[in-house]
Amino acid sequence: MDSNHIQGLLAGWWNKFIVQQTKYRAKELKIDDVNFDLPDTCLHDCEINVNGKKYYVNVKIHNMGGKENKNDISAVEKLYFQYTANLKYNLIYACFGIRFENIKVCFDKNYLVLFSPQFMPIYVNPRNDKIQATYRHDTILRTRREFLELLKKNSKSIIL
Repeated sequence: MDSNHIQGLLAGWWNKFIVQQTKYRAKELKIDDVNFDLPDTCLHDCEINVNGKKYYVNVKIHNMGGKENKNDISAVEKLYFQYTANLKYNLIYACFGIRFENIKVCFDKNYLVLFSPQFMPIYVNPRNDKIQATYRHDTILRTRREFLELLKKNSKSIIL
């Protein structure tokens, strides 16, 4: 097993840890509820409820020892159909930085990036039809309709 594979497995474990700790510390964080009992096919890792409003959150992990590359953010078709089917669906990505220090894995307290796919630059990888982006990027303000049109225009898998 190479180090990239091991880091990928650890990132998946950290995603679950972050979501579970959010639920465990919900009261301390002033969160009403956290639901992470979701199918593996979901675009989000958890649903966070605060003051009657639901937030759909996908946790991403960035290895601070590497450089900021474009990462697969989401399958275009799944994102398009979720945003079309549920007008209240607004996905939030929460990207945490981690460092590998010998046998320890540590959070970088200075790296937390929050963004919505609706407001990021849209580049669709033609090989796998997934949106790719760096976690840190300029925000592009656009309407939901403009976002959906961009997804449709740049995807091979969305056929209407």
